[in-house]
Amino acid sequence: MRLSLLPACATVLGAALLAGSAAAQTYPKTTLNVIGNLGITTQSKELEQPLWTKVLPAASGGAVSGTIKPWNEAGLKGPEVFKLLRQGLYDVAATQLGFLAGENAINDATDLAGVSPTLETFWEVTTRFRPVLEGFYEKQGLKTLALTSFQAQVLYCRNEIKSLADLKGRKVRTSGASQADFIEFFGGSGINMAFGDVQQALVNGVIDCAVTGTLGGYKAKWFEGAKFLYPLAINWGSGMAAANMNAWKKLDPAVQKLIMAEMGKYEKQVFDQNKRENDIGLACNTGGTCGEGPAAKMTLVPVAAGDAELRRKALLESVLPKWGKRCGADCVKSWNDTVGKVVNLTAKAN
Repeated sequence: MRLSLLPACATVLGAALLAGSAAAQTYPKTTLNVIGNLGITTQSKELEQPLWTKVLPAASGGAVSGTIKPWNEAGLKGPEVFKLLRQGLYDVAATQLGFLAGENAINDATDLAGVSPTLETFWEVTTRFRPVLEGFYEKQGLKTLALTSFQAQVLYCRNEIKSLADLKGRKVRTSGASQADFIEFFGGSGINMAFGDVQQALVNGVIDCAVTGTLGGYKAKWFEGAKFLYPLAINWGSGMAAANMNAWKKLDPAVQKLIMAEMGKYEKQVFDQNKRENDIGLACNTGGTCGEGPAAKMTLVPVAAGDAELRRKALLESVLPKWGKRCGADCVKSWNDTVGKVVNLTAKAN
């Protein structure tokens, strides 16, 4: 009996020593200037802001933290965030990749409209393409910290919509080039508009519909102008958090390792939150049980028979060909070797 206990005792002692070693890890005092993603979202309030103000300080014994302000609260619109990050105005920043698709089509690569029918497919696509995106942004002077998304990006419309075919003739706010290509396939017009301007544009009839996440649109009160919610997922609102490379290289290696470890956990938390909140967003907009505030009274429109097939048709005949031309041969080859193998598609550059 005594002999059989010795390995167990050694294991416990070893674990205690390792735990003590981890607890004894010291970090230099580090405070980063962070611009966060859209501040009205639960992702920002419950995960991103606490990451910098609570999680990292707790993990580092109070040594590592960030002062964070969402880009909308900093007076920004979203598309300019990484430009300012490259210039060194911030140490870390987060924004939506769709906003940047006009600068370089590679930003649409993980979230092309229609390519990922489910959130699980989106994350598999993102994981496969991640090294390519990281390499691209490294050349841009940015260190990729996390890749994120939101709930399903769906249609909020002022007037009744029964199917994708009803987009014909409508002005639809989109948040990226591939979304615009998708809308235009059905005869609608993709309108580039800052997120903060959409609610009033819907109220005043400047636009007919707009695309965003199921819960994000509720938080932004789009229901005050839009009365019909069409829940077919167009894409997933891919986002990215990055660090200015010069600022990153100045960090102590232990701090870098800690940040990357916590960012990995954050990515998983975002995925779990998005999966959980997709149906919550639908309920909050359409009179269901809503823990986020008073439920709105939008009409939840059943997805029309055949619209899933039409979504794929739009992808194959409009979204993917147009994106391939914008992105170019090298970009398309990288996509085909990664994302293409996940979704069994081949893009062409011409």
